[in-house]
Amino acid sequence: MKLAIHGGVPVRKKPFPHYNPIGKDEKQAVNRVLDSGLLSQYLGCWHENFYGGIEVKTLEEEWADYFGVKYAIAVNSCTSGLYCAVGAICTEPEVEIIVSPYTMSASATAPLIFNAIPVFADIEEDYFCLDVNAIEKRITSKTKAIIVPDIFGLPYDAHGINALANKHKLYVIEDAAQAPGALYDGAYAGTLGDIGVFSLNYHKHIHCGEGGVVVTNDDGLAERVQLIRNHAEAVVEGKGLADIRNMIGFNFRLPEIESAIARCQLRKLSDLVGQRQDNCEYLSERLACIPPIIQPKIREECTHAYYLHCLKFDEQQTIIPRNVYIDAVRAELSGSDLREKEGVLLFNGYVKPLYLQPIFQKKIAYGLKGYPWKNSDVEYGTGICPVAEKMYNSELFYHSLMTPGMSKEDLDDVVLAFEKVWKYRRDLIDDSERLNR
Repeated sequence: MKLAIHGGVPVRKKPFPHYNPIGKDEKQAVNRVLDSGLLSQYLGCWHENFYGGIEVKTLEEEWADYFGVKYAIAVNSCTSGLYCAVGAICTEPEVEIIVSPYTMSASATAPLIFNAIPVFADIEEDYFCLDVNAIEKRITSKTKAIIVPDIFGLPYDAHGINALANKHKLYVIEDAAQAPGALYDGAYAGTLGDIGVFSLNYHKHIHCGEGGVVVTNDDGLAERVQLIRNHAEAVVEGKGLADIRNMIGFNFRLPEIESAIARCQLRKLSDLVGQRQDNCEYLSERLACIPPIIQPKIREECTHAYYLHCLKFDEQQTIIPRNVYIDAVRAELSGSDLREKEGVLLFNGYVKPLYLQPIFQKKIAYGLKGYPWKNSDVEYGTGICPVAEKMYNSELFYHSLMTPGMSKEDLDDVVLAFEKVWKYRRDLIDDSERLNR
C-alpha cells in the first residue's frame, strides 16, 4: 500500500465536521436583544449605565455564580482582559512580569501595554505550563507578577506557583482561555490566581464570536478592571477614585448580542468539555500502540479541558523525525468544513517560542528608541527556554480533530491515518534523509 504523501489513496477524503456549538437557544437570544433595540447600553462616564446593559450584567452574574467567584467582568476579548488585569495590579513602567514562551502572544505582550518588561520562564516537560522552578530563577527585585496560561486545557501548577508568588509578594494572573471547565483540586481553572481571564473567541470551547471574561475575588482589582474596560480616565473624577495609576481609557466593552449568546454557551460548557474529554481519551487509548507517540499527562488532582489534543513524538523510538511522520499523517486526512483553507487540523510544534518574535529580538515596541526596554538588561536569546524550544522543534504535535460533533467513525479515521503511516514508515526514510541534508 502506498502512502498518500507519495501518491497513494488517503484514509479520508470527506471533510471533518465543523465544530459548532451554536443552536436555537442562541438564535432566540439574539432575537430577544434585537427586539429590545438595545445593542449596547454602556456610557463612557460615571453613570448607572457605565457597567453596561442587562445582558452584560446578567452574563457577569451567571458567570460569577458558575465559577464560584465574587466578580466577573465581561470584556470584548481575552486579550483585552489580560490588558485590564495587568493594569489593575498597578504595574509600573520597567517592572518585570514573568510570562510563558509557549502560548498565544497576548499572554506575553500584555505587560508591554503598560510599559512593563516581559521575562520568559521555561515550561514543564510533561504538562507544558510554566515550570515553577524556572519561574523562581527569573524572579528579581523588579518582578511584579506572573502570567500563567493553562495551556492546551490543563490548569497550571497552582499549589507550587501560588506559594512562590506569596513568598515574593507577586500577583498571579491566570490566562484560562484554553481551559474553561477544567478543575484543579475542585476549583475551576481561571479562579486559581488573583485574576483569571477567559476567552469567548470563535474557536474556543464556548464562544460568542469575540469576547472574554475577567474574574477575581478582590474588590479593588475588580473595580480597576471595570474602569480600564470603559474609558477610565473619563470616570475616575466622578467616581471619586484617588489612585489613578493606569487609569487610561480603553473601549473593551462586550455588546449585548454577544453577551446574550455567551449566556447560552455557558449553560453548555460542562457537556462540551465532557465530550472533548471522552474523545481525547478514546484517541489516546487507540494511539497508545504506536511506540514514539507519548500520551498527554494530566496533573494530579486536575481535569483537562482539551482545547487541543497535544502529544509528544519520541524520535529515539524511530528513524523517522516528527515532522516527516506528522506530514505523512496529514496527507492521509482531510480538512474540516468551514476551515478548509487551514488544511488538516493537525500540526507540529505549536507556536515558535515567543521571545524569538521580532518584537523581542529587536526590542522595538514603542517608537524606535527601545522602549520599554531602554533601561532593562533582560535578554531574549535562543536557548533561554530549552524545553519550549525542544517541544517546538522536535517533540510536540497537536490537533483539534476531537471536538464535539466528531463521531466515532471520524475519530477512527484519525487513528487509521496514524496507524497506516506507522506501518509503512520505512517508506519515509528517503523523506527523512532529504530533511536532514
